[in-house]
Amino acid sequence: MSILIDFGRDTEFSFERGLREYLAAVARAVGVGLESCTLDAGTPAAAYIALDWRLSRFPEHDLALVWDEVHGWAAAVENASGDAATVLSYLGGEVLPEPRAVVRFLAAVRADDPEAGLLEAPVLREAGDHEQLLTVLDPDVPARRSA
Repeated sequence: MSILIDFGRDTEFSFERGLREYLAAVARAVGVGLESCTLDAGTPAAAYIALDWRLSRFPEHDLALVWDEVHGWAAAVENASGDAATVLSYLGGEVLPEPRAVVRFLAAVRADDPEAGLLEAPVLREAGDHEQLLTVLDPDVPARRSA
């Protein structure tokens, strides 16, 4: 894997560090710890938060939050077969919204609100160019990601 060095900053290291801190902030905001999360800082970057909740319309499937750098956050249900989770709704808006926005979205999904998010995956940005995401996801500015 090649790493970009820009003015003494390792972009991919800084991006991974910032994304991990952002994921931790979102996880805390929804009431779980990092042990419930996975992170892939490659291209496209992606994250997953396992939740201890089930929806009444899918009583046999655990609920999860999934994120990627193209579509942003989505609520999904786990498949019994162990395959990829099935997305129910996308938050839309920003690729890295404040944790409070993710909490509100999740609450609406859990309440079976028909207005909770988008059914079709929004394209919020192209994958890659993690330097661009660092302008929003600066690991040295924790207030940006506070819950």
